[in-house]
Amino acid sequence: MTDKNTLLAEINQTGTLKSLPRWQFINGKKQAPHSGRFLETIDPGSGRVFAEFPDGDAADVDAAVAAANASLQGVWGRTSPAERSRILLAIAAMVREHADELAVVESLDAGKRLSEAEWDIRSVVRTLEYYAGAADKLHGISFPLSSDYSGHTVLEPAGVSAQIIPWNYPISTLARGIAPALAAGCAVVAKPAEQTPLTALMLADLAHRAGLPDGVFNVVTGTGAKTGAPLVSHPGIHQITFTGSVATGQRIMQAAAENITRLVLELGGKSPLVVLKDAAMDSALNGVMGAIFENAGQICSAGSRLIIESSIRDQFLDRLVARARGLKLGHGLLSLDMGPVNSAAHLSKIAAMVDESRRKNTILCGGKVTDSAAQIDYDSRQGAGKNSKGYFFEPTIILAPDASDAIVQEEIFGPVLVVQEAQDFDHAVKLANGTNFALAAGIYSADSRKTHQFARQVDAGQVYVNEYFAGGIETPFGGNRRSGFGREKGMEALQNYCKIKSIVTRIG
Repeated sequence: MTDKNTLLAEINQTGTLKSLPRWQFINGKKQAPHSGRFLETIDPGSGRVFAEFPDGDAADVDAAVAAANASLQGVWGRTSPAERSRILLAIAAMVREHADELAVVESLDAGKRLSEAEWDIRSVVRTLEYYAGAADKLHGISFPLSSDYSGHTVLEPAGVSAQIIPWNYPISTLARGIAPALAAGCAVVAKPAEQTPLTALMLADLAHRAGLPDGVFNVVTGTGAKTGAPLVSHPGIHQITFTGSVATGQRIMQAAAENITRLVLELGGKSPLVVLKDAAMDSALNGVMGAIFENAGQICSAGSRLIIESSIRDQFLDRLVARARGLKLGHGLLSLDMGPVNSAAHLSKIAAMVDESRRKNTILCGGKVTDSAAQIDYDSRQGAGKNSKGYFFEPTIILAPDASDAIVQEEIFGPVLVVQEAQDFDHAVKLANGTNFALAAGIYSADSRKTHQFARQVDAGQVYVNEYFAGGIETPFGGNRRSGFGREKGMEALQNYCKIKSIVTRIG
């Protein structure tokens, strides 16, 4: 393991790290791609290529799925729940030991601020420890029958889980899927996003070094078309966990239908954050800022719609705009106030949506791509894109009076806050429920009656009261409607990876 300062010094000098993973991880081994081809991964903070990774295909998927199924028929299938718990704790300890390296690579690959990446690594450790505690406590129930019969259920592993990982929270999303899967006794084949493949490969290697048997946790890298599609349609896959866009989720549902594969979908959001006139102003301002500008707004559950009560609209927005204008943008490793978005393509998408909105709505601040962001001064750098400035979009706040406008209805997935004005509490609830998404919602108010009413009346998978993003790994997470179905995190997540078998015995 290498400490953070040494890693940062190496990046400052070379723009990369010598220790970055280069191979897929299949059946407990680092393996070259079947195709022999590689893809490039780009540092979003500089726009520069800094590493290569395997361009996997269906042959690599076949090998990984075969290894995973073999592990279930072999040593992993015979591993006791208590031993699974011990291994998960050992993986958590290994992650803690290598936290600096994982956080630096996550920041470099995803673009997020180093401080955010460090928090993500701490959440990975907590996630592994949480499900380690659950592994030996999964059990069935007995059910009452007549005196001539005894009946009970047992929980069995669902089988091999395919985990499709997004680019916005690469390692923490991976951990929240693999930890309950391993606790339940499943094996995993993970496919990280092609924009952010590195920490998944690192985590698989650390898990193996911590004692996880060969074939239990495999990582295949590559594009969605060449690796993701063969994985989710593979007959050797028994369960799929996907986090990503609605369009990709729809295609995965279609692929899963062919083999009747179990499925959990965590899709997009356009989550409302309501601020009523009796809210604690400073607390609400802090909550709104974090809800939309953390990770440059690239969060499925981001509070991307501010619904503000009319009587406090102007004074609240004046202070909010001043704060947004004061945010300092820079390369993720500098840990300023906000980092870049993940890719040039995503930057263009955000810019296009804001430009389209400009004709009909009022942009209170921001609204443009910017190159006025702090950069790392590399001493030397090899590779493409040497003169790029990174993928930065200004913190943006848009006042949108028409609830049917695309900027209100569609997910932007960037540092863009849309503001809607509510006449009163009932109007705020109506606006909150006014899109096809239902992932998260939040409210700031000193009136506990209204906050409870809001929590009951709003359609959302999770509701935050007087603190946005409250909760942790203990809190079930997922959406309704176009935001998906199924729940991750909490004890509920274990149900995704278990089959229930009922056993009835005649005793009379």
